[in-house]
Amino acid sequence: MAMIFKPTWEEFKDFPKFLQYMESQGAHKAGLAKIVPPVEWVKAGYDIENINIKIPAPIRQVVAGKNGLYQQINIPERSMTIQQFAEMSKQEAYRTPAHNSFDDLEQKYWKNIKTVVPIYGADVSGTLFDPEMKEWNISKLGTILDLVNEDYGIQFEGVNTSYLYFGMWKTTFVWHTEDMDLYSINYIHFGAPKTWYAVPPAMGRRMEEMANSYFKASHSNCNAYLRHKTTLIDPQILKEHNIPYNKITQEAGEIIITFPFGYHSGFNHGFNCAEATNFALPRWIEYGKRASQCFCTNDMVQISMDTFVKRFQPERYEAWLMGNDMGVHPEGPANVILPANPPSEQDLLCNKKKSFKDRNPDLDMEDIQKNPHIPEEVKTTLTEALTIKNPDEERYESEDGKFL
Repeated sequence: MAMIFKPTWEEFKDFPKFLQYMESQGAHKAGLAKIVPPVEWVKAGYDIENINIKIPAPIRQVVAGKNGLYQQINIPERSMTIQQFAEMSKQEAYRTPAHNSFDDLEQKYWKNIKTVVPIYGADVSGTLFDPEMKEWNISKLGTILDLVNEDYGIQFEGVNTSYLYFGMWKTTFVWHTEDMDLYSINYIHFGAPKTWYAVPPAMGRRMEEMANSYFKASHSNCNAYLRHKTTLIDPQILKEHNIPYNKITQEAGEIIITFPFGYHSGFNHGFNCAEATNFALPRWIEYGKRASQCFCTNDMVQISMDTFVKRFQPERYEAWLMGNDMGVHPEGPANVILPANPPSEQDLLCNKKKSFKDRNPDLDMEDIQKNPHIPEEVKTTLTEALTIKNPDEERYESEDGKFL
């Protein structure tokens, strides 16, 4: 059962100390936990008209599949302001349906998984926290993950910096663990709730095995395909496979913490704004050393574990450099003893990009073409993407970045 914490101001002030307390109570075993911050911390309110932020590449979320097993593809749209996004979320096509309870809305989410094609203002670099705020400021948590920037001068947007997420009804984050199996923190500044699903980290391997049995082409193509963030599975499928999961609703002003190797997914109930980032505590290091890696695109986050092993596990540093750091995955069976991922030049040399088609072999394009709710220009974009063999030719039509 996912735990809910309601700390006092004194208990809440020290971020790493309170996280350690949560884990001493077993919070990490569920994969996520919710924190209701003390009233002394919660910000007074927001005037959306005064938020001068642009969403550079909002994404239209297209879902294909059936019987609780889906693939979600994100199609970039034209940039828009937060005010334009908020107005769009009120349109009939994107408006939250009438509902009696969170459970009722959840049923409508899965019933309309393919008939509503929402737009998500995801991965917007920035923060809504006051720069002077010291306690639990998501843009500067001050954990050991900061060593990546301090030692190497490297910033990974949304990983060791904060991202804003502007949601509307049915916008979805599919099943995944965090990059490098890090911790994450998510705070809803204002707006509608989120529903979260989470698998206990101890069940992570079973979750992967179950997904692999259904998405065989994706697994054959990339052992770490769940890092592509395209796999959407109805929790009822998990139940059929006796994989336990937790469900929790996060409302405005509340915090969700996800823990290392905790698979999670979820959806937004309506227009909202959340802020999130990753962080690390010493307990994460063994997870990071053994995290699965994907090399399908150049933008997959790969963090060198060198500084962490050197500082926190000096007695194992030489063995790790030589590829002889033997041990078990923190959530794996005790009898499976393998070396941790060592630093490797090959990791860089083998970073060969794959085309959109090769990255998404289980995508059912026939299902997408038959879906009358998906705009024709989106279908055309996807069809064109599938014909491109050279990944370097993939492009957005908007002013930002590459296609997908």
